[in-house]
Amino acid sequence: MTAAMLVTLAVLHFWEAKPPAQWTDAEVQELLTNSPWAQSAVDARGAAVAVYLASARPMREAELELVRRQPPVDDPDAQEYGDFLRENQGKQIVLAVALPDRKALDDPAEVKRIEEECVLKVGGKKYQMTGHFPPSVTDPYLRLVFPRAATAADKNLVFELYVPGVPSPYRRAEFRIQDLTYRGAIEM
Repeated sequence: MTAAMLVTLAVLHFWEAKPPAQWTDAEVQELLTNSPWAQSAVDARGAAVAVYLASARPMREAELELVRRQPPVDDPDAQEYGDFLRENQGKQIVLAVALPDRKALDDPAEVKRIEEECVLKVGGKKYQMTGHFPPSVTDPYLRLVFPRAATAADKNLVFELYVPGVPSPYRRAEFRIQDLTYRGAIEM
């Protein structure tokens, strides 16, 4: 290898430098928690809840790696979400939200607030959530579905969230679209 090739490989993130099957467990967790597609949604006091763009290709690949590495478990709810994601690839943006208290979704009023108060802001426009998938036996994340209204020309995806089961349930997460590049393409 030439020196230039070694420098290029050193600069590439692991998700660009090797295929998903070669990612370590720690790398998969890093991608899902600390990457351009993952961050903490914070409230006004700085309290955080983990979120990630579950519809983005690197995140889908990381989730598939997690499933592949575990013993098979029958989880119809996770299967329904997987089917939705495959059928709607490129049409929706799905935000995975760590839900500290899953029982909060047992309250219909809380679910209604999620549906009414979770929005995506892109280019000065607001988009309501179009659906959601609750956590399941194998998936601890609440999945919020939004229309894919952003393009590579937009600057940011801003999510304003209502997260039940936490003090101060309002959260905000912002993703810079130019940072969401994976293998030469913007991935949301």
